[in-house]
Amino acid sequence: MPSLATAQDQSPEAGGAPPRNAVDRYFKISERGSSVAREIRGGAATFFTMAYIIVLNPIILSSGVDKFGHHLNTSQLVTATVLTAALTTLLMGVIGNIPLALAAGLGTNSIVSLQLAPKMTWPDAMGMVVLAGFAIMLLVATGLRERVMSAVPLGLRKAIAIGIGLFIALIGLVDGGFVTRIPDAAHTTVPLQLGGNGHADGWPVLVFVVGALLTLILMARKVPGAILISIVVGTLLAVVIDKIAHVPAGEWGLTVPVLPHSIVATPDFGLLGKVSLFGGFHQVGVLTGVLFVFTVLLSCFFDAMGTILGVSDEAHLLDDEGNLPGMSKVLMIDGIATAVGGATSSSANTCFVESTAGVGEGARTGLASIVTGLFFAVALFLTPLATMVPTQAATPALVVVGFLILSNSVMDIDWSDFTLAVPAFLTMIIMPFTYSITNGIGMGFLVFCILKIATGRYREVPVALYVVAAVFAFYYLMPAFGLTR
Repeated sequence: MPSLATAQDQSPEAGGAPPRNAVDRYFKISERGSSVAREIRGGAATFFTMAYIIVLNPIILSSGVDKFGHHLNTSQLVTATVLTAALTTLLMGVIGNIPLALAAGLGTNSIVSLQLAPKMTWPDAMGMVVLAGFAIMLLVATGLRERVMSAVPLGLRKAIAIGIGLFIALIGLVDGGFVTRIPDAAHTTVPLQLGGNGHADGWPVLVFVVGALLTLILMARKVPGAILISIVVGTLLAVVIDKIAHVPAGEWGLTVPVLPHSIVATPDFGLLGKVSLFGGFHQVGVLTGVLFVFTVLLSCFFDAMGTILGVSDEAHLLDDEGNLPGMSKVLMIDGIATAVGGATSSSANTCFVESTAGVGEGARTGLASIVTGLFFAVALFLTPLATMVPTQAATPALVVVGFLILSNSVMDIDWSDFTLAVPAFLTMIIMPFTYSITNGIGMGFLVFCILKIATGRYREVPVALYVVAAVFAFYYLMPAFGLTR
């Protein structure tokens, strides 16, 4: 990705130039020192940098099963993923007017696939995502979103992000076959092992290893679109290996790397509208349902605010006080994206930090987002390309994304403050160790409140955080009271 300094140097108009036409006037292209050509180039760069989500989101969601053992259809998931990304990114461009693209959020889709769906039906799980979106919109409309964010210390917010990153990385290692569960019959206390038998062997695992190494090499060399390039190379390698070695279909996971007869196909909208807003509460109870919605909300909550401000800062759109003009509109669109993602069964959509690739190419306005959204719209008709990608070619991206999340957050935690460092540590390790983001958030909040009280610093904790911690405590103690969760 080109440096931002370079992109700034290339801007021909350092702001304030008179608009040339209606499009220029609406998007403030000249005013922000950009040009239509830079916006188009930036929108394209953002799309190709984040296009991996077209493959990854269906793989993560289709790998889960609901309470009745049902999988979601991969082709339908590709359509839902692409359609929602196109609609929400176009909305951000037209209404928000910032170079910010949206798509299904990594981390939230894992919550839906691994935590919600196994306890209810898929429409029930997606209904909880819609409710989380409504909650975000309500918080934005009432001006409470920033207050809620400030109630959770920065260190815990960063720990939640890191925990999700570690969780995503573990999912990538497991789904790629590089790490597997040791059967209970082994009578060992070690739950995981390398490969299927303690060794990283097998053709599919080789594809995963090559893909992971290639991704890391390309990123170390700062090659734009490194993740997408690696997925394409890994898929082509898998196609060749499958032809030569005749790998059993089951070893590739849900998708066998077979070249499609045609790269163009009619979109399958079968998952749109398959949602039950309150069915999940009947399946798991009111308290557990509320905590599930809260978990989805938090997963979307902190990441979005940080991404919005980070991308806007790099695009020089913040005012002298570090605020983004029109922030409430941008946050509202993010809440709408969460709800729309649930309604289309693509999981919650949120702002992507990969938008910085477009900013690096000179994008400064919502016109770039419109270009990105149009690229997604075209991808609606290229479903066969996405459905031929095997798990092993896509999951290395999860490991790399997990690393990026960790590396961007770990230094922002005050490790010298024991009352914050310990809860942060527990938050980030309990998520992957228990395969549950809810458990990580709950334990982190609980221990944080307990340590603050024990050290006489209870006044440092907002009342709202005590309330949330008490709810989590009751949730964990429900079985002791003979209640189910």
